[in-house]
Amino acid sequence: MTTDDTALETYLLASMRLAAHADPAPRRLATDAMAALAMRLPGCVVAAPADLAAASGARADGRPQMHRFAAGETTLDVETTVTDGLLEIAGQVSPPPAPSAYVEIRTPHLAKVRVPSSDGQFAVTGLPPGWVSVAYHRPSDPPVVTRWLRVRA
Repeated sequence: MTTDDTALETYLLASMRLAAHADPAPRRLATDAMAALAMRLPGCVVAAPADLAAASGARADGRPQMHRFAAGETTLDVETTVTDGLLEIAGQVSPPPAPSAYVEIRTPHLAKVRVPSSDGQFAVTGLPPGWVSVAYHRPSDPPVVTRWLRVRA
């Protein structure tokens, strides 16, 4: 039996024990699941990942990661950067938002709200690295939400 076979067998047995409720689920798993459930936005429009013209080098260490999402006429550009162990998010909503629109940058444990500038730009700093999603709340339409991104330090 190879090392890969042993690891697969160990994983399979652990999965079966969890599925059979032979081992309790870790407490953090339940806490994170409840936090994720609380983050739902019923009736939202989920923006699909879209092509980014200048994506070269976007995934290099120490550099910003660029992501583009689109839903209908709405585009959300999201740039993630980790600086000194903290997550920074900068982005832009297109077309320019209505005056009462706002952007919510969400993590499983906290959310920060920003009012985008007249040309749609927004930013937030000081978030913990990990899972993040951006929700664009529009005054007369359902919110547009990005998929969850995992940003590592």
